[in-house]
Amino acid sequence: MDLESRLRELEERYLDLEAQLADPEIAGDGARYTVVAKQHAELAPTVERFRAWRATRDDLEAARDMAAEAAGEDRGSMDAEVAALEQRLVELQAQLELALVPGDPNDDRDVIVEIRAAAGGDEAGLFAGELEQLYLRYADRQGWRAQVLSESAQGVGGVKEAILEIAGRGAYAHLKHESGVHRVQRVPVTESQGRIHTSTASVAVLPAAEEVDVDVDHNDLRVDVFRSSGPGGQSVNTTDSAVRITHEPTGLVVSCQDEKSQHQNRDKAMRILRARLLQAEQERAQQERADARKGQIGTGDRSEKIRTYNFPQSRVTDHRINRSWHDLDGLFAGELDDVVEALRHAERAARLDELHGDGSDGDGR
Repeated sequence: MDLESRLRELEERYLDLEAQLADPEIAGDGARYTVVAKQHAELAPTVERFRAWRATRDDLEAARDMAAEAAGEDRGSMDAEVAALEQRLVELQAQLELALVPGDPNDDRDVIVEIRAAAGGDEAGLFAGELEQLYLRYADRQGWRAQVLSESAQGVGGVKEAILEIAGRGAYAHLKHESGVHRVQRVPVTESQGRIHTSTASVAVLPAAEEVDVDVDHNDLRVDVFRSSGPGGQSVNTTDSAVRITHEPTGLVVSCQDEKSQHQNRDKAMRILRARLLQAEQERAQQERADARKGQIGTGDRSEKIRTYNFPQSRVTDHRINRSWHDLDGLFAGELDDVVEALRHAERAARLDELHGDGSDGDGR
């Protein structure tokens, strides 16, 4: 099926959804109306772009006819208009091709974000804590729900590890490219000589898993309970409320001790464990497909250095797309949209190249 035929089908589906939204029966059913409204909103940008593409194509045909009949200065003016319309049509077609690229099946999932201090001692811990706050602020700006599932302190004001749960529409689609090693270059507050230090923190973004996604046999789990501890190992709870869950077949271990209730800590630990098991299973399946996603930006592997935050130059550079931005203050305030959109666009472009490489008709011509 060519590009235009596929887009006509989408437009017909969009018009059908529009009619459903005007149906009093559907409008009176809150749950059903919400589903239809969501589908309608998801199709709207592509349909609007398709209509713009179609109108531009018609304008181009008319401009070509007029240019063929024009003479002298009028011909030059019409030729310029034809060139501008041709360029606009190419741009719109490229955007439509990207919009039709199949998405990641995990894109609508909520996420578990794991942040860990790496090289750099206390400075790495401070950086990890700043990344934690960056993602919490970004989630807040998106209107998502976010909570800290687990956090352990490091040094003065830093974190050794923080695990977040972020729930909201498209959370994984927006945050999945944050997985990898983040590097910071700056003068630490403890540096008396003014020398720039380099520290790192790792981020892993896992699609949140429901119970139906991962079949966890409770006979495979070893659950240990112990007393929560604070800095220096001092006990902060007089009951055995902290929970450590070991998944014996894989050796995965998850601990949670932030809540006062053993039940709450166990629930949080199970959510983290399910996400890690789902990630492991999906990575195994991806490996079996032999580089099916190799064309995407980077590998998403948490050992890969993906981004550098250079404070002296107020610059952040994403190495996968070789692009820089110059507003670190805004970024750490949660203004991550420009970076996220650039990475998502690069992913879609890579997927499109992958489809063309598989012999797809691509632009439909």
